[in-house]
Amino acid sequence: MKYHPDKHHRRSIRLKGYDYSQPGAYFITLCTQNRECLFGEILNGEMRLNEFGKIAHQCWLEIPQHFPHVQLDEFVVMPDHIHGIIVLNNIVVVGVGVQNFEPRPQQQNIEPQQQNIEPRRKNTYQHIIPRSIGSIIRGFKIGVTKNFRQNTDIYVVWQRNYYE
Repeated sequence: MKYHPDKHHRRSIRLKGYDYSQPGAYFITLCTQNRECLFGEILNGEMRLNEFGKIAHQCWLEIPQHFPHVQLDEFVVMPDHIHGIIVLNNIVVVGVGVQNFEPRPQQQNIEPQQQNIEPRRKNTYQHIIPRSIGSIIRGFKIGVTKNFRQNTDIYVVWQRNYYE
């Protein structure tokens, strides 16, 4: 399929200019890929977690072990999504930019030594900022996905992104 910039683009759903590492309570929703019911089912109005739902539940509970500045409030694992409240406590983080990215330090452009080598494109953003909502969600998704990949033939567990 040929690339068309008007059709093929990813817009951020994050609030423009907002620092997602700042203290506060964040209501998060994560959805499974294609809204597949991977974590269990609802029977008689009650959520029944399957093996993988229990793993997702446990991974969520372990978030503060990996991110000590995080407190978990209420959360629920549903068949095809997870809702949870993540509270970020006050920490000092230097150099945090918008959208969970840290600006790359300024570097001098180094010309390629050979004419047949293209210069590298400048990357405006270096990486996801540690301790931001984005890094927390990324870590959680990785933990759950690793378990699926080790124990099932499901390779893609999550929809891209998350809602807050």
